[in-house]
Amino acid sequence: MCGVQRTPAAVTDDGKLEALKRFSQVLDIVSRYYVRDVPTSDLVNGALKGMLQNLDPHSTLMTREEFKEMQESTSGEFFGIGIEITSDNNQLMVVTPIDDTPAYKAGLKPGDIIMKINDEHTHGMTLQDAVTRIRGPKGSEIELTVLHRNAKEPTVARMKRDVIPLISVKSRCLEPGYYWIRITRFSEKTTDELHAALKKARAESADGIKGIVLDLRYNPGGLLDQAVSVSDAFLSDGAIVSMRGRLDDSVREFHARKQSSDVTAPMVVLVNAGSASASEIVAGALGDRRRALILGEQTFGKGSVQNVVPLSDGSGMKLTIALYYTPSGRSIQAEGISPDIVVPFESPRAEENSAQSLMVREKDLNRHIENGGGRADGEKNRNDDAAQALSLDNQLRMALQVVKTLPRMQSLR
Repeated sequence: MCGVQRTPAAVTDDGKLEALKRFSQVLDIVSRYYVRDVPTSDLVNGALKGMLQNLDPHSTLMTREEFKEMQESTSGEFFGIGIEITSDNNQLMVVTPIDDTPAYKAGLKPGDIIMKINDEHTHGMTLQDAVTRIRGPKGSEIELTVLHRNAKEPTVARMKRDVIPLISVKSRCLEPGYYWIRITRFSEKTTDELHAALKKARAESADGIKGIVLDLRYNPGGLLDQAVSVSDAFLSDGAIVSMRGRLDDSVREFHARKQSSDVTAPMVVLVNAGSASASEIVAGALGDRRRALILGEQTFGKGSVQNVVPLSDGSGMKLTIALYYTPSGRSIQAEGISPDIVVPFESPRAEENSAQSLMVREKDLNRHIENGGGRADGEKNRNDDAAQALSLDNQLRMALQVVKTLPRMQSLR
């Protein structure tokens, strides 16, 4: 049989041309015969969204407004109710509420399914469409119909939108020299806020910082560079995280560097199923490097990295480009990080315990990527707050006990 031998590249190009030809044909048919006249731009945008969302739960196309909202959520303040959500099997699901926000105060929990936003059903609604509808002017009301994971019938949660401040680091003295530092998300100022909290702790501790409980529970993630720099605050050298994609030049490695501000006090890191992405990078780095003990529950398991690409019309694309690996070479995609010390959360309200045990993780999502002395009043109030927090949180109590024993354990090695 005579003929020209076709190279693999040519075959690939022909396959792309055939696919584009079929897309053009379907676009033309819909434009001509669909029951309503739909702008071509809407059809193309819908096709692009479908293409990206069919890849994995985290790749998506964003309109100009959605792209702007995404930028605001990591750099400034915005108006909303304060929840991190995901989409799975055409359902909107709560990953975690942000501390002290309307959603948190209304009792929304990880794993809750949002069935309606005001009077609009959410089945089949895209993630970005849902975010757009949930956000709104400060003081405006919103009503969510929510099915809790341990409930048989949905409930209605009514809230008023408020400023969602991106103050991502909170700290509190638990006992003299022992500090609870909670990071709620990784935004542009997280590392600066962390160093400010550490500076304040050093200033008020006569004998220095004796131990730190780093709380990453319900932290949905955020910016990779902030996860790296937060980890670096507690490490003086060595690997933090690496990224590997499909292409050879996609491999990137991030290492710690010695700094005068490095914290060397014993550490315990608190995690649970609401700890995802960037928070898992930090927990993985500190755990693998034996810098901290990990305590709590299995993490969410989002081990993929998304690149945000601005497009020419002002919209944006979020595309999964790589998986990340902890210093020991582990990918936690769809698996999560297993704590060194497993301590399930025991709510003071017994009815919440079953909900805690049913929290959603990455592996539950459709199309997830498989693995590979005298006291001033202010001080008294702070200590009262710490005592109350410890009384309500068995994981925090255990973390404090463990971090106090770490120097003794290390001296026995």
